[in-house]
Amino acid sequence: MSTLEEIASRAGCSMATVSRVLNRSGPVSEGMVRRVRKAASDLGYHRIERTLPPGRRRPVIGVLIPSITNPVFAASLSGIQNRMRVSGHGVLIAQSDYDPSREADAVDYLLAERPTGLILTVCDPLKSQSTLPAFLPPTVLLNNLPTSRFPAAVTTDNRLAGREITTHLIEHGHQRILFVSGRFESSDRARLRYEGYRNAMEVGGLPIKEALQISFTTGYDDLDLAQAMSLHRPTAIIASNDLLALGVISALRREGLSVPGDVSVAGFDGIAIGRLVHPPLTTIEMADASMGATAASLLLDIAENSATPRHLTLGYKLNAGGTVRQIGQGC
Repeated sequence: MSTLEEIASRAGCSMATVSRVLNRSGPVSEGMVRRVRKAASDLGYHRIERTLPPGRRRPVIGVLIPSITNPVFAASLSGIQNRMRVSGHGVLIAQSDYDPSREADAVDYLLAERPTGLILTVCDPLKSQSTLPAFLPPTVLLNNLPTSRFPAAVTTDNRLAGREITTHLIEHGHQRILFVSGRFESSDRARLRYEGYRNAMEVGGLPIKEALQISFTTGYDDLDLAQAMSLHRPTAIIASNDLLALGVISALRREGLSVPGDVSVAGFDGIAIGRLVHPPLTTIEMADASMGATAASLLLDIAENSATPRHLTLGYKLNAGGTVRQIGQGC
């Protein structure tokens, strides 16, 4: 059987690169993967699948998310699992239910399985960095901005996204815009999106309204907007995520109001169900699956190749949808 040295010589790379390609155990460019595999094929190399010795388990990573039922985190998990499957890792999952006090116990559960590393989405990274266990394996934050303790992170610019969706509404003639959100202590993503809303309203010289905050876990189905509608008379509502936006639309209909005829509505995330409702939801679409895969690749690079922890930012896009209408000035 051909040796790794022969394959490396033929492909023009190191033995370590050959090993990563053949064992699918680390980041390698697509071009190099093709070269190594072709060299191995030309030399008649056949990889022998090995089983783990008795008592030795498949390596795993741990993932903490706020909710396994939210399509956003389900998409991220899919990206993580697909990437880890290629590298031969299993994935352990824990959820915090958007409760900061549950995060430490959830991470302890993951640590009991001696993971290669962790991917964490926490409620507030600045607070969580002091409450999580002192000794952690390589860790990557997903959807949270990096901190001094956790410099490795994969995010999107939620503040800028909040500003962009608000500007979109202002450009459609809306001046009285209400922001409805899950509680900020449960999600720094929601807080950053609200900060973007505030910035856009300030730039437009428009009145900034305090966010209407509700529970992420119990507030969607029975949302009551009667008092907020009477107090603020908004012509548009921004929800901090798409599931909440759909709850807002249902609440408005219970008040006898139509969307977008009476009130325009916009959200964040770009989940599939938002495209299936009529009219399709106006939203900021995030790259959730890609973010999960990117976080997984970054974690492996840090854990297996001693790469420097870094902050990676992925893009987003505005999907205009049909739940925002143009109105006249002075409304």
